[in-house]
Amino acid sequence: MSNPELIVIMTTFPDLNIANNIAKILVEEKLAACVQVMPSMTSTYIWEGKTCQESEHLVLIKTMASLYESLSARLSSLHPYEVPEIIAIPAIAVEQNYLLWAKSIFGDSLE
Repeated sequence: MSNPELIVIMTTFPDLNIANNIAKILVEEKLAACVQVMPSMTSTYIWEGKTCQESEHLVLIKTMASLYESLSARLSSLHPYEVPEIIAIPAIAVEQNYLLWAKSIFGDSLE
């Protein structure tokens, strides 16, 4: 086991096409090694004092901790929500070959 500083960022989107388009942008701009868009789910939350239930898509973004600020800023600029969920979860262990592949995506941006 290694501590690779790989993180998984969770966010949600109201629309599948928006989620897929933003996923492609983050990967093409080398802010993410991989982005997974999950099928529809229901989110229940409080917004402006009211209980809301909406259909959303969970998105998991794999990146390096050193890229969090850049990715978060870019994601916020693209996101349709006024207050997007952007939560980073550290990976306590990552299979070595996957980690090497992920790092190879970012090249010089990790230095």
